[in-house]
Amino acid sequence: MQHFKALADSVKDRLFHLRPEYLHRTSDPGLLAVALGATLYSPATRGSLAHGIRKQAAAGCLSIVVCLEDAVPDEDVPAAEENLLVALAELSQDDPGELPLIFIRCRTPEQLLDVGRRAGAALRVVYGFVLPKFENETGRGRAFLKALQVLNEEAGRTGDSEEHPLKAMPIIEDLSTTHLESRVRVLTDNLALVEEFRDLVLCVRIGATDMSSAFGLRRSRDLTIYNVKVVANIIGDVVNIFGRPTDGWVISGPVWEHFVNTERILRPQLRSTPFEAVNEGRLRQRILLDNLDGLIREIELDLANGLLGKTVIHPSHVPVVHAMCVVSHEEYLDALDIAGSDGGGVQASSYGNKMNEFKPHRAWAERTLLRARAFGVARPGVSFVELLEASMR
Repeated sequence: MQHFKALADSVKDRLFHLRPEYLHRTSDPGLLAVALGATLYSPATRGSLAHGIRKQAAAGCLSIVVCLEDAVPDEDVPAAEENLLVALAELSQDDPGELPLIFIRCRTPEQLLDVGRRAGAALRVVYGFVLPKFENETGRGRAFLKALQVLNEEAGRTGDSEEHPLKAMPIIEDLSTTHLESRVRVLTDNLALVEEFRDLVLCVRIGATDMSSAFGLRRSRDLTIYNVKVVANIIGDVVNIFGRPTDGWVISGPVWEHFVNTERILRPQLRSTPFEAVNEGRLRQRILLDNLDGLIREIELDLANGLLGKTVIHPSHVPVVHAMCVVSHEEYLDALDIAGSDGGGVQASSYGNKMNEFKPHRAWAERTLLRARAFGVARPGVSFVELLEASMR
């Protein structure tokens, strides 16, 4: 697996100062958590599920979640499980290295264990499970992680085996982690729980749809989740508790759920100048028509607020997320300067436009260098527009 793998070598040479690393299912989980990028959700009821997963892998998607929870009507759960198991059996004939990281989102710990057991040998193509409405006030979070632990033991996927242990991605979205009166206590308890099961947990995800639902809210295409203040406050608390550099948890950005053009109320905020500079005015128009300008704005705010990667529900979102995750040449030089300093102090940046203070900026630099390994570093002067144009082509 490699981000932007489908691009021709000549295009990569033009765009990248440092290419993304090749990744494997056995790569360091800390790097894989950063490299998830756009995690594409698909209902387990979807027809030709195996074909769809292969297609998205070829298009550049590195992580996919097949959902048995909210995306599936209650009465369709048995059929969805069967459809998923058939798809896994078909995909098990492939080289796992040619597949994206596949996760299954289950409703309950019992379903996780049952589906995992029924998958049998086909479980080899699954990288992990998504744990919805994660909380431990009722013991639900611990039950999920214990079920995954049991499944790993039964499948022989322990730390001593060649197969990596199945990983968990808990989603912070439960009412107890949303409502103000219980939030800090439950989030703190959740942090202690994922630390206890650190070898099983890949990263933490944020479920902004359920958070918004708790207040009867939904953001429009003109706004980002950060304009919904009550949800933005929750995201801030999740980052405060899970996102401290000493804990090292990657927190993924919430879903962007718009993909069909709808009437605008507010003016678009996507500047025309960067597109005109590389003769890509038509690309800007396409982005506006496909509702992708709002996604771009929200990804910028995700990164500014300590989130990396994003849940997406449409293939058109994938190249946007990945282009936004590429480290600029300026960021890369700043990160190298800061990480390479043994002590404190301050100096002007290599681009001569900002101050780099070595001690306060060190955690940022280390995270940036890890992102550079996963998504690459752009050449000097190469903009997001050029990366996006190449990957959307």
